[in-house]
Parts: sequence; structure tokens; C-alpha cells
Amino acid sequence: MSKSYKIKSYCQIKDGELSLNGHLIYADHSNTFSEFIKGAYKSEKTKYPKFFKMDKLSKLAFLAADVLLKNEKLDPSIEQNIALVFSNKSSSLDTDRKHQETIQDPSNYYPSPAVFVYTLPNICIGEVSIKYKLNTENSFFIFDGFNARHLKIYSDILLSNNKADEVLCGWVDFEDDTHYEAFLYLVSSNGNTAHNEHEINKLYNN
Repeated sequence: MSKSYKIKSYCQIKDGELSLNGHLIYADHSNTFSEFIKGAYKSEKTKYPKFFKMDKLSKLAFLAADVLLKNEKLDPSIEQNIALVFSNKSSSLDTDRKHQETIQDPSNYYPSPAVFVYTLPNICIGEVSIKYKLNTENSFFIFDGFNARHLKIYSDILLSNNKADEVLCGWVDFEDDTHYEAFLYLVSSNGNTAHNEHEINKLYNN
């Protein structure tokens, strides 16, 4: 009989609100995404100077992961065996558009390495991994919509095969300044919520 796992904690960012385990911890509905995420970063006393050089998808993923992992009292200086399984529907579209603008005019060709480096969605996993020393299994999937079944099966396989002690997984999507969303949750042997499709979708749609 396969082992059952639990959802230990979860974090959501959407529509100018940041919540942890269902509790609103920061909100700002009046500003742009850039102003909102900067305000949330300061509110959470996040200290990571590279944050301001990231693209918007990475800022979204990084802050959601940081709020969740800080709540777990993880020491960023100690290597952790936490796998990362992220997904979205827009890939790195926002940054891809910025990069396209820099190369579409042959007479005004100015590609930026600082932009180009973020033209892959899984770069946001790297940003989280660097902060928390996660030299672990990681994957980034593209779906038409949130896919609780895939995330559940994939993370259970990683845990059952001892590829990780815990799995940080979920949905991180940035389309534009008004359409963005992060829903990350930590799967573990311990926790209060069953790790199954029903509970995952229930938390996601909360």
C-alpha cells in the first residue's frame, strides 16, 4: 500500500493579496504588480538584493516560496532536501515579449543578457534554489490550467522513491500586470491536510 502524504502549509498571491495558510498577510489593490510585489517584499522583511533584478515571474515565485519556507523556520544557510515542482500556462511570456522588443528591429538591435536569461520559466526555480540551497530534483510543467492531479502524482513519486524529504510544488503564472497568480504548497509526511486532488483544488480555489 502506497504511503499517504500531507500538505504542510501553502501560500497564495493573487489580485493584490498575499496569504499564508488561508490568512491574509498583505494586500495592496491600488498599485501595479511591480509596486504590489515591492510592497509585499518589504512587508515580509525579505532580504535578498537579487530580488530586484529578477523578472516578474521569478519575483512572484520567489516571494511565495520565501514566505512559505520562512514560516517553516528553514535556515537558508543549511542545504535542504526539498524538491521543487512548479507549473503554469504562460511559461515566460512576459519576459519573452520584452526580449522580442529588443530584437525585432534590425536597425535598433539591443538584446539584453539580463532579460534573455529569464526567457525560460524554470529560472524562477533556480532563484528559489539559490536562496535555500536546494540542490534537489526540480521540474517545471506547462499546462492549460491548474493540474492538481499531475502535481499530486509527481510529488508522491518523488517522496515515495526517496528523491526528497519534502516537495514544494504548485502553480506560478504571470501573464501581465493584472493577470498573475502563485499557489505553492509544501508536501510532507507531516501536516494537517490530506494530499489528494480534492484538498489541493479546495485550497487552490479558496
